[in-house]
Amino acid sequence: MFDKLTVRDADVRGKRVLVRVDFNVPLSEGSVTDDTRIRAALPTLRYLVDHDARVIIVSHLGRPKGEPDPKYSLRPVRRVVARLLGRNVHFVDQVVGPDATEAVERMVDGELIMLENVRFHPGEKENDPQFAKDLASLADVYVNDAFGAAHRAHASTVGVTEHLPAYAGILLAREVETLTEMLAHPERPFVAILGGSKVSDKFGVIDRFLDVVDTLLVGGGMCFTFLVAQRIGVGKSLVEDEWVEPAKEMLAKAADKGVDLMLPVDFVVADAMAEDAETKMVGREEIPPHMMGLDIGPTTVELYKGAISSAKTIFWNGPMGVFELTPFETGTREVAVAVARNNRAVSVIGGGDSVAALKKFGVEGRVTFVSTGGGASMKLLEGSELPGLEALSDRE
Repeated sequence: MFDKLTVRDADVRGKRVLVRVDFNVPLSEGSVTDDTRIRAALPTLRYLVDHDARVIIVSHLGRPKGEPDPKYSLRPVRRVVARLLGRNVHFVDQVVGPDATEAVERMVDGELIMLENVRFHPGEKENDPQFAKDLASLADVYVNDAFGAAHRAHASTVGVTEHLPAYAGILLAREVETLTEMLAHPERPFVAILGGSKVSDKFGVIDRFLDVVDTLLVGGGMCFTFLVAQRIGVGKSLVEDEWVEPAKEMLAKAADKGVDLMLPVDFVVADAMAEDAETKMVGREEIPPHMMGLDIGPTTVELYKGAISSAKTIFWNGPMGVFELTPFETGTREVAVAVARNNRAVSVIGGGDSVAALKKFGVEGRVTFVSTGGGASMKLLEGSELPGLEALSDRE
């Protein structure tokens, strides 16, 4: 059960509600190219509008250096929010200051405004107390619906909660409930699929999963550190030398726990990470010294598909190879399709590149749940506290 108060517990009618969302969306030539995160926040925004709140939207976008930067403006995002809600959303060129204060004072019940990128202010990432107080002064109630930023202790995720009644949004609550329930009560077999480039990024999650899953499929660049731990040569493939010993420990833990930790048995290798690279298929002990593994091979694909097809619970985070390049997309595509085809399983996608892969291969609508926060979902699953979640009011 979700143990924080949610927006549905709050009295918002006629109140100024500061809503922290995660509208960190991709832009190209001033237009939003993927509105997934915006759509995910719509239930909370609609709930507030329908209950006559005065909605003040705050978000970050990109990584500006604590000062205004036109290429990171939220103006293009405002247009998409207004279109999807079917309502006008007034835009304020400030985060805090006289323009923001005046805009809020003019609001009427059911109206929405969007503040400029919160990371344009240096106090955001520093969780500056004065900035947090100034931001909170705009509102009567705070709602955090930014799961993708919940692992950051910033002014708009933590600092403001010291000054306002603080509630979880509908998306944030659903994210936490889905991920924690998956770990606590999975239908079995429970198959986790982890990929991506670095084992160091996923080590905590691997450790936690070895306590709960039946099968762990490993792909992407991170698998090579495990292979080196088994004294297998990997050519020029990515290896984190300082993580070889911990990888040995994880292999031993998997054996001790009876978890089938599956590593690739073959690869697509190349002499360069490029569309026109020279490629070949090799067994995992046959990677040439001058080449690198950039995708799992066909035998591995079939083995992984078999494990996925028998699962009743599936978690997937991280691609199987450099799927952005055509010669190395097959492994990730086949895994994505296999997950989508298993309609008997609860399938949870842990944000990040896995979501991009689902979209690229046209299967994003065929999984049970897609997390909006890659980093936050990994922190939650490894058992770490999320500052933006912990700061919210507890349910008694």
